[in-house]
Amino acid sequence: MAGLVLVGGSSHGSHLAPLRSRGKERKSTFCGGQMEGTTRKRSLLKVIVLGDSGVGKTSLMNQYVYNKFSQRYKATIGADFVTKEVQIDDKQVTLQIWDTAGQERFQSLGSAFYRGAECCVLVYDVNAHKSFETLNTWREEFLKQVDPAAPGNFPFILLGNKIDKDGGNSRVVSERQAKEWCASRANIPYFETSAKEGYNVDEAFLCVARAALANEQGWDLDSYFQGISESLSDIERRGSCAC
Repeated sequence: MAGLVLVGGSSHGSHLAPLRSRGKERKSTFCGGQMEGTTRKRSLLKVIVLGDSGVGKTSLMNQYVYNKFSQRYKATIGADFVTKEVQIDDKQVTLQIWDTAGQERFQSLGSAFYRGAECCVLVYDVNAHKSFETLNTWREEFLKQVDPAAPGNFPFILLGNKIDKDGGNSRVVSERQAKEWCASRANIPYFETSAKEGYNVDEAFLCVARAALANEQGWDLDSYFQGISESLSDIERRGSCAC
């Protein structure tokens, strides 16, 4: 499956370079936002992952798609994507998850890169306060580039990553701080994750898939996220977090 990435310069001076997905390829064609395979149609849901460099975006994606973790990932340059097929209730969907450069480079990708996104995943490192402080900058830049009809209703998911580091002793951003940040922004769903240990990664991306599908289908996201929040509260009382 081939993708496109915007490389270098501003959105006006950028050029499109061919890019191949790191996910498993399928002999299918894409038309009108859906993938036509040999059986039934599957929705293609574009998801963009944003956050500071080094917070573990690439590691989370590779843990989710390939069930593997490496300490040796190089910093992402430009953008790259992986794909994974997921079943949501009785519907088959293909998640196209875009990994981005975690520095100012991502701004040079331009609005064409963001076009068609159904959900945005914001990632920070619970051991690095600066990565938490910049979350709103990432969120605002995304909304500026996508310019959705109802910015307050666009689905975001927040992941607090690297909770395993030093057994939790290096943590500087509390779970309460993160939840308060989410509550002040239309109750964004929040997950604490460990890409290294695989903790909560599948659960988080299942929530991402559901949110992206809800947005694509035009469902009432206020009610939908309220249901997610209630489910999260119930599951957290049992000692874990899922969606």
